[in-house]
Amino acid sequence: MRILAIWDNEAECDLVSMYLGIDDNEVTATPGIEQVEARLEAGGEFDIILMPIDLPEPEAGFEVFGRIIERFPGTPIVGACQPADVFRIVRFMANGMSAYVIRDAGGDYMFMLQAILDSTVDAVRAAREEQISAKLREEVESVRKLQESVIPKHLEAPHGYKIVGRYEPSQIRVLGGSPVTMAGGDYYDVFTLPDGKIALIVGDASGHGMKAAMSIMTMHTLMRMIRTQKYNDTSHFVQVINQQLYEQAIVNEEGGFITLLYAILDVEKQELQWTSAGHPPPILQNYETGEVAFLGDEDAGGLPLAVIEEAEYETYHSHIPNNIRMLMFTDGLEEAFPAGMTSKHDQFGNDGIMETLRQSKDLNLDDALQKLFDDSNAYTKGTGRHDDTSVVLLERFEKES
Repeated sequence: MRILAIWDNEAECDLVSMYLGIDDNEVTATPGIEQVEARLEAGGEFDIILMPIDLPEPEAGFEVFGRIIERFPGTPIVGACQPADVFRIVRFMANGMSAYVIRDAGGDYMFMLQAILDSTVDAVRAAREEQISAKLREEVESVRKLQESVIPKHLEAPHGYKIVGRYEPSQIRVLGGSPVTMAGGDYYDVFTLPDGKIALIVGDASGHGMKAAMSIMTMHTLMRMIRTQKYNDTSHFVQVINQQLYEQAIVNEEGGFITLLYAILDVEKQELQWTSAGHPPPILQNYETGEVAFLGDEDAGGLPLAVIEEAEYETYHSHIPNNIRMLMFTDGLEEAFPAGMTSKHDQFGNDGIMETLRQSKDLNLDDALQKLFDDSNAYTKGTGRHDDTSVVLLERFEKES
């Protein structure tokens, strides 16, 4: 610890230096009022400063105290006062002094100096860390709220359909001793295109925290800007988004990327056109046949977005019959696992998702959505999902004529 000891007489200054100059402490001692100005002018870096408040009398000591604060801003100061001057310490403490010690006539206070300085430095550091943590929590919360603001709260569905969606951030983490809900990189959106078709989107940026959230915000902005333009198929749209995101450093720096599932539902033809950029395809639950399966190959789709500028993507076409439910989701749902288990075989997995769909076939759509989150979370045995999760669940229940 680097200590600056400004004292009022040379004899005691030597004793103070001796008692404090133990372990790895570096003590810089300045005895007498005459040397104070030179010491302040010399500057330096110190972890803590020790000074008597009567240097050489209380009013002059307060002026010296003020100059010390100005010269060494942010450095904690411990004051030493005579028993009769304890009432004067209030003025110093009110103006930034961190702690004080009473100078008893026998000099026993010197045995306490090291402990007082240590505890003061620790307390000041803890207070600063809490301030930094509070500021960081505030910034994380702002980014999280910004991210969640682009996720629709209510989804409108065409006649004969019902659509629900939900986003849930990753589990509470501890930051500076206080809980904070982390910003994440999940995203979903559902909207009607100019020709009356329904666009359904689920995306997931790699990583966690503010970078992932800002990556998703960038993609959301781009998609909103170009979604009204005419694209003949989903793969063309995804290709354009990929080229735009490839140029965004916030997305692809340090190997970052975004997975995306983009689908367009033709309500009249009951056809789903979809393209995957490194994202799981939709799962279709057919109530007529009882089958629950991926639409197409589980590994269908191209590279995630922002990896290669000229990446190519495929367009898939799937018939959407009556009496079905269709699920689009991010990997937070699938990859839920108990603490200490990291193997893919320990995850809730696609088998868990499909089993929950089977078990919830008699529930209404909102309750079925809730059961997906509940079952996935329960699988973690109380530790909670470690990744944020987005789910879009579509239902078509209409008997054919």
